[in-house]
Amino acid sequence: MKHLTELIELAKTRPVRRLAVAAADDISVLKSVQFAFSEKIIIPILIGNKEKITEICSQLNFNINGFEIINEPDSEISAQIAVSKVKQGKADILMKGLVGTAPLLKAILDKENGLRRNKTISHFSLFESKYYHKLFGLSDGAMIIAPTFNEKISIITNAVDVMHKLGISTPKVAILAPAETVSEKIEASIHAAMLTVMNKRKQITGCIIDGPLALDNALSAKACKHKGIDSEIAGDADILIVPELNSGNILYKSLVFMNDALAASIITGAKVPVVLTSRATSEQSKFMSIALAAALE
Repeated sequence: MKHLTELIELAKTRPVRRLAVAAADDISVLKSVQFAFSEKIIIPILIGNKEKITEICSQLNFNINGFEIINEPDSEISAQIAVSKVKQGKADILMKGLVGTAPLLKAILDKENGLRRNKTISHFSLFESKYYHKLFGLSDGAMIIAPTFNEKISIITNAVDVMHKLGISTPKVAILAPAETVSEKIEASIHAAMLTVMNKRKQITGCIIDGPLALDNALSAKACKHKGIDSEIAGDADILIVPELNSGNILYKSLVFMNDALAASIITGAKVPVVLTSRATSEQSKFMSIALAAALE
């Protein structure tokens, strides 16, 4: 896949998904929902301040007659209601609206009423960049602050699962570090080497893993050739796994705001995809995030 718009066509091959939006009274969120509905890939369930939702949709000429709209002005309670819709089997995708990430995650991770499926849930972004020959994933740049080694395994398996559902049978996973050499002073490089060995020994399957790799090695075959690096991933990575949230978040925002890349972002590892984007994210990116969630089998 080279363009995120391909997600729309892929989503159209799936059943129309029911999208529960927590705290939906936000113009940017409702614009993205409007785009997704117009493409016939979702049916929205809007939870939030009904008066504001109606007012915004009127401004957008978005006909919401016939949609389920639940009036709940409290954003934290609206998140709980949205999660319960999924839990009850009445929604297939969850989306973050005008609610903080923390209360939404609290509702998702609730032991009795939440949506936890895997031990670790993580954030995954799919990028389209004019400087790279195909779409590529990035994880985790938004959730897990300082992942342990075992959490990195979960981050990888969650990301690989997304790629499998998009039809990429053996994604190439680059474990990023400051350099391609292993150093006892750089934990990320040690973790990368261990993950690579685990993959070679079939302890992590469904993908090809190599690391440590610096970012240029993962994305540029020319850089690998210049450095004399022999890697199956050289310049052809499908997934970038960052050492921790600081570097991941900086890389994510550098791609978007300095590289003009377009991203689609979800939380994966829960019972359903969760559309979770930054407040500064464009309507187009939010729309593509919905399309990504709807495209997953």
